[in-house]
Amino acid sequence: MRDVFHEELEGITVSLVEMSSMVASAMARATTALLDADLQLAEQVITADETVDLLRNEIEERAFDILARQAPVATDARVIVTTLRIVADLERMGDLALHVAKVARRRYPGKAVPPELTGTITEMGQVAQRIVAKAGSVIASRDTELAAELEADDDAMDHLHRQLFHILLEREWTHGMEAAIDITLCGRFYERYADHAVSVARRVVYLVTGEKSA
Repeated sequence: MRDVFHEELEGITVSLVEMSSMVASAMARATTALLDADLQLAEQVITADETVDLLRNEIEERAFDILARQAPVATDARVIVTTLRIVADLERMGDLALHVAKVARRRYPGKAVPPELTGTITEMGQVAQRIVAKAGSVIASRDTELAAELEADDDAMDHLHRQLFHILLEREWTHGMEAAIDITLCGRFYERYADHAVSVARRVVYLVTGEKSA
């Protein structure tokens, strides 16, 4: 019976890693759509978000089913509860990629990102990819040392977020209020995306150690 239980938990872990790959792909494509004013790519991200939501529902149903059938205690119960929280973080990351894609779609055929901010947004997309890749690896391996690295990646994202605001507040800004709002929103979407990835890593650390990160 316990072997079946742990096999079911392993299956859920595999699904979580798959979900992390899906939200990674979503943000990568959303970033390209934003920078290149690629309407088709933006629409793909928007449509694919339903698949992320369906996988979240499937993982939750499987976790609740295990709770109902196995009545796990102690560490095993912690695995299920942590899984439910991780899947919520990943689903939110998918939503944030969706929001970036919607900005790209709303501004098409124009570009939402002015030339002087292209480099910063590109870097934010790269940091997002790095941090979600590590989050997926942390889920799969339960490597607490790798989990700690996400804090530094999050610091890099925060720095880029502040850099955006520095440029927006300069007197030389000539792109108007609408563009400023778009950039403000996108900056927040990337920043929150990274925060949720860090949250995933912290939850895995809690799963392994039983101790909550600060």
